[in-house]
Amino acid sequence: MNWLHHTFQEYPELAIFLTLAAGFFIGSIRVGKFSLGSVTGVLLMGVIVGQMDIQVSANVKSVFFLMFLFAVGYSVGPQFFRGLKKDGLPQVLFAALMCVVCLIAPWLLSVAVGYNVGQAAGLIAGSQTISAVMGVAADTINQVNLSAEQKQVMINAMPVCYAVTYIFGTAGSAWLLSSIAPMMMGGIDKVRAACKELEKTMGAGDPTQDPGMRSAFIPVTFRAYAIDASSIAAGKSVQQLELELGQRDHRLFVERIRQQDKKIVDPTPEYIINPGDEIVLSGRREFILGEEHSIGTEIVDVELLNFPVENVQVFVMNKGVVGKTVKELRAMDYMHGIPVQSIRRAGIAMPVYPEAVLESGDHVELVGYKKDMDKAAKAIGYADIPTEKTDMIYVGLGIVLGGLVGAMSIRIGGVPLSLSTSGGALIAGLIFGWLRGQHPAFGKIPEPALWVMNNVGLNTFIAVVGITAGPSFVAGFKEVGWGLFLVGIAATSIPLLVGVLMAKYIFKFHPALVLGCTAGARTTTAALSAIQEEVQSNLPALGYTITYAVGNTLLIIWGVVIVLLMT
Repeated sequence: MNWLHHTFQEYPELAIFLTLAAGFFIGSIRVGKFSLGSVTGVLLMGVIVGQMDIQVSANVKSVFFLMFLFAVGYSVGPQFFRGLKKDGLPQVLFAALMCVVCLIAPWLLSVAVGYNVGQAAGLIAGSQTISAVMGVAADTINQVNLSAEQKQVMINAMPVCYAVTYIFGTAGSAWLLSSIAPMMMGGIDKVRAACKELEKTMGAGDPTQDPGMRSAFIPVTFRAYAIDASSIAAGKSVQQLELELGQRDHRLFVERIRQQDKKIVDPTPEYIINPGDEIVLSGRREFILGEEHSIGTEIVDVELLNFPVENVQVFVMNKGVVGKTVKELRAMDYMHGIPVQSIRRAGIAMPVYPEAVLESGDHVELVGYKKDMDKAAKAIGYADIPTEKTDMIYVGLGIVLGGLVGAMSIRIGGVPLSLSTSGGALIAGLIFGWLRGQHPAFGKIPEPALWVMNNVGLNTFIAVVGITAGPSFVAGFKEVGWGLFLVGIAATSIPLLVGVLMAKYIFKFHPALVLGCTAGARTTTAALSAIQEEVQSNLPALGYTITYAVGNTLLIIWGVVIVLLMT
């Protein structure tokens, strides 16, 4: 044990990876529907490992924190700036007002119980589940005119308060928004009914609408059939067959034909299907199965079915598509044979209903015959070709420029204040993320790489925070006591309940948007999942993306503001 202790002290990088491994493991353990999550797990393990009095360079923490903040801004940038347009302004204003409450409530509670700057910052970070506040607040504390010892005491207090208040901040938020908030709007049955009514206006469950638009995860299939004289296809042109099937609300497409002479051809609208031909149909699986008895005998033919089909993610960019509904898009000539598989907005799955409106920057997943895909992708926007490479020129330049701007300071009352390099990296991420949405040919960060920047970046920062604060953690906990848990409950609950009331009575949002907007402004994805499960609808996601982008930005910046308010 002495050897292990000495080794970790000599090679602190090993202690960091031990903290990450153990923290992710602890964070993944579920009790019912609740888990601590990776951030809290890593923090607690960092505190335990930190009992070995391991010294870690602050530069390690800074590097990973800047990477994390840039990734956060990059992810939400398109939605953040889109929200500034006229149709998104109500949600932006709501999110901004709610974020102000998220600042004021913990600040007043901190003043009332006599917390210091570090404890107040930790309270905001944990109760609002925004871990990055600790890094931004620490940078700001280091600029305040205090002794190095006083600064370190305050910085070490943050993870203590964060750990104590984070549990209710996560689980309590999900419970409040999925159980208590619907009661404030007349009860869960009333909210569910309102969601179903809105879904109907958007085309969900309407048999007269394109059935392929009902779900965000459409199982599209390609199947081959032998045509005989009794088939409804016999003697009809390809166009006639597709129209007849469409009139039955079974939107199917003829993709390939093997003629009686065994020659495989691509179908034309005028081609007459004859008995003895073999055809390939594409469409939603259940509707193909529903027509099997009238089409013909299914055959397994590798040669006939061996043709290139793609799943392509397309950025919605072209003005002719932005603002269209899914139904209108689906009716375009270039969409023949190409269903919309899913829509993601700022990484959040959107309900794919016929009347759902497409917005600039949406990721639309298309599936279909390769020969048709290029035309459709070009008409919609830009095909996001899968790649494993991250544009590190873009990432590095963004962090440097943001950090340089953040490092500039102004003096207030003789105290030099700035956004800090962390705040600058966040703003640079917002701008560079928006630029990527406008010009997607460059600045690509693949999803796996973005996950690493977000999760490994934040958790490495948290690991170093925990290891550094470890020796003083127990003493800090004794100072704040269990009363902090109750203070944390109040700090979590007040903004959420106020947010629901503002959304309902001031902004008069639809009940689904009330819940989605409130979850988004508090950046609580866990609550969004709980809400959707409880109301039995995906509609709350429509209110989540813009408010999430605003909340993720403002709540992090509150790390600077809380220090100014408390000093």
